Amino acid sequence: MDMNENTRLMLALALTIVVLVIWNMIFPPPKYSPTPNNATQKHPQKNTKILSTTSQKNTRSFSTPIPESESFLISKGQKITIDTPLYKAVVNSQGGILQKFQLKKYKKSISPDSPDIELVNKDALPKGPLGILWNYNPTWKLINWQFSGKSKILTKENSYTVVFKGTFEGLTIIKELTFKGNSYEIEQRIELINTKKQPLNGILGLSLASPRMEAGSRFNRISLIYYTLKKSLKKQYKKKKLIPGIEYKEPVLWAGIENNYFLVAAIPLGGKFIFKGKLEGDIYRVALESPVHLEPKGKKVLKEIFYLGPKLNKYLAPLPNHLSAAINYGWLDFLSKPLVLALDFFYKYTGNYGIAIILLTVVIKILFWPLSHKSYKSMEQMKKLQPILQQLKEKYKDDKERLNQEMMQIYKTYKINPAGGCVPMLLQIPVFIALYEALLSAIELRHAPFITYLPFTHHIWLADLSAKDPYYITPLIMGITMFIQQKMSPTAGDPMQAKLMLLMPVALTFLFLNFPSGLVLYFITNNVLSIIQQWWMLREK
Repeated sequence: MDMNENTRLMLALALTIVVLVIWNMIFPPPKYSPTPNNATQKHPQKNTKILSTTSQKNTRSFSTPIPESESFLISKGQKITIDTPLYKAVVNSQGGILQKFQLKKYKKSISPDSPDIELVNKDALPKGPLGILWNYNPTWKLINWQFSGKSKILTKENSYTVVFKGTFEGLTIIKELTFKGNSYEIEQRIELINTKKQPLNGILGLSLASPRMEAGSRFNRISLIYYTLKKSLKKQYKKKKLIPGIEYKEPVLWAGIENNYFLVAAIPLGGKFIFKGKLEGDIYRVALESPVHLEPKGKKVLKEIFYLGPKLNKYLAPLPNHLSAAINYGWLDFLSKPLVLALDFFYKYTGNYGIAIILLTVVIKILFWPLSHKSYKSMEQMKKLQPILQQLKEKYKDDKERLNQEMMQIYKTYKINPAGGCVPMLLQIPVFIALYEALLSAIELRHAPFITYLPFTHHIWLADLSAKDPYYITPLIMGITMFIQQKMSPTAGDPMQAKLMLLMPVALTFLFLNFPSGLVLYFITNNVLSIIQQWWMLREK
């Protein structure tokens, strides 16, 4: 491989990185617009057909959709407020439907007067979050429920259970919701009692609904998510798929609604529940459904866990059915997660995630220093051979086989590996991609400040590492450092390729203008360290 081929490979690697960077820009999440009220379909007639759990495995549109829900009359039920150190939940006594679920430790923005994030609000209420469906009918609308419980303030050590009871077409439903002060989980126990003298068959459905959790961006998509028995994580965020509805007709371990930072999920602990989900207006809906058979006067008990909170491992890991798999950073997840742990380690001692990013980048650079050094030396050696290789090309321009033989002899004589400059860089690319994905999706960076105010001013600057730099200072610095790095690197033999490489900093600067500032900070640090490394190696020449 001569210098020109080597440079082409380097350019291909650089373009690979650009493709990774702009992937989210090429395929942005759909901009959802609310469906007008008069376009809302009425719920279909009830259907008592038991769904097969051995149907085709792929995700598809509904055969039997989640029923549309008419407005839920809040006046029929009483509000039960559960206030904990982590959240505030408002439950309606009419079926134990979540009327509101507000996270106390997470705000919508960095503004001091910003409201708390709401994973359930009044807009989601008509869709029956935490409601029970029976044969696709919303029981919270069709039953006059009784309840036992009252509003409660919980400490970290306390838990509290509210009980709801109702009867529908010969079926008595007893529903218990247990709230905990130290967790975002809600335990549910459902007791189904057949009051008839005949067997009773039906479909039990667990309902979830959530609005857009926060202002979306191309980097923070809202998706429906489910986890299969084969321990495979599936997601869908495309509007054209979600509006008609999607379905997975095999049992799932859990399912829910998520974005980069928050999760609303249901975990069935018994029975074989299939997954359905759809988008109605601006409300994301999920239903887990399972066939139920009750003997005359018989009963059945089912247990579930609902989770409504941040995607933090310390809360997800203790929960069953591998709910922690919801924290996923893409196809290099196995590399991204250790990098996030390292980021948390540095934050523990610095108290600043910006400094933690810088320290993590330094450590990565040190680990790859020998490889980078080898790559740089190989490129320098190839640069020195360019005049000789060019002469060979002119001499044997009509005999490619002889040209290749002569070139290989030159490499052997000077003990040079023509791919020596590329292989070390190839080994670093997986780490780069893994860190990119980690910094893009880690909740640790959400609203995490680095330098809150622009120096010598009162203007908010890098107060949120998950948001873009409002003044575009860091993307410009990144572009300048990348340009310096390019100028210090061994130049390509082809002048056109050299010019193309110098255009890369300009292109990436424009791409990075709207990137989360935490990502841009990583690139700046990496570029500065590369400049120092190249300067050091030039001194050794």
